[in-house]
Amino acid sequence: MTVPTSVARRRWLALVGTRLAGVAGAMLGLVLAARATTIGPKLLGIAIVLAALVIIAVVPASLAHRWRSPE
Repeated sequence: MTVPTSVARRRWLALVGTRLAGVAGAMLGLVLAARATTIGPKLLGIAIVLAALVIIAVVPASLAHRWRSPE
């Protein structure tokens, strides 16, 4: 059973959007960490970068696994 083209397109856009949101979050965290003068904002920036990297790696893979066609 195949998935209709419109559903496949929406799923692909969701995967790409998730990756782009993760990259944007990582960039925000890098800017925050680089421009911070005290340890608090620097740690927050590093935490944002790490969370964004997890989002980039885990969320698209789990969505693709959930949407995988049955054999």
